[in-house]
Amino acid sequence: MLNAGRVLLIIGAMCILAGIVVIYGGRIIPFGKLPGDIYIKKGNFGFYFPLTTSVAISIAITLILWLISKK
Repeated sequence: MLNAGRVLLIIGAMCILAGIVVIYGGRIIPFGKLPGDIYIKKGNFGFYFPLTTSVAISIAITLILWLISKK
């Protein structure tokens, strides 16, 4: 079983990685503007549902956790 220090280091590294993705990720991969994202605008009402972006993020997180669990 992992000790508390190692768990905190892993969580910290994941937070730093998530921050880098948030800051620079939009320039590399246009998350939020992928084909399949739903955007409806009528008058002064706008509805946005990032369907494809949600699926892509889910697949990426699943792969990362799968790779971590293999160790």
